[in-house]
Amino acid sequence: MNEIHPERGLAMTTVDLLKEAALNLSKVCDSAISDLEKTEKVAHATNPLDYAWAHHEQYLEQWGGLGAKTLLLGMNPGPWGMAQTGVPFGATGVAVDFLRIESCQLETPPNAHPKRPIIGMELERQEVSGTRLWNLMQEYYGSVERTFANIFVVNHCPLLLLGDRGQNITPNNIPSSVIEPVLKACDEHLQQVVEVMGIKRIIGVGKYAEKRARNAFSAGKTGPGVTASGREIIITTCWHPSPASPLANRNNGADWKNNIIGVLEEMQA
Repeated sequence: MNEIHPERGLAMTTVDLLKEAALNLSKVCDSAISDLEKTEKVAHATNPLDYAWAHHEQYLEQWGGLGAKTLLLGMNPGPWGMAQTGVPFGATGVAVDFLRIESCQLETPPNAHPKRPIIGMELERQEVSGTRLWNLMQEYYGSVERTFANIFVVNHCPLLLLGDRGQNITPNNIPSSVIEPVLKACDEHLQQVVEVMGIKRIIGVGKYAEKRARNAFSAGKTGPGVTASGREIIITTCWHPSPASPLANRNNGADWKNNIIGVLEEMQA
């Protein structure tokens, strides 16, 4: 996709537009951090689209323009994945070996949790969810190029949200008066990604992500949503790969794999 930017008079590629949308969302999230940290729930809120932009930009530049029409939508980063790599579900091993993200020096934000420093690609601990998801994509599609010709992955909210003990806080557990402006910006970012890429189907990785997609595209509890340009968009869900989910662990993960593959193949039937 190419689009003429009205102010610059230049043709912008899909990747250019994805980068612009991500940077705009990042600014909104940065401005919300102080209010988020005033709530009882959130002790530390940090933004990987800011301090790890050098990694996220590589992700968009390499893989955002290969023609994917299915979007896998996550919730928000965890401390061992996107928080370190700037990539959705970005366990450091798969970020380097499969996604080919070159390591850049990152600085730990001054408001980061002291028990969750930003180490970057050198972090040895591997996020289980990200390892499971990207390894399955590699296994199913065969190569990174073929993966991104079919699917793209975005987190609905880019903020890492931690409690005072360093525990993950999900956006739905934050007072709506504080989180709603952020979620509105996240919905708008999702709408932009769908338009820019010509996405035809969103798969929410877990029920929360599906709910956010349905909200963004005015969809009911079932059935398709509608984009700003009037296109119908299919919205569905798959099981989340979190080790905290009994579904993800059932039959040593075999049932989870079958669930995601089944959802990916629904439109091919």
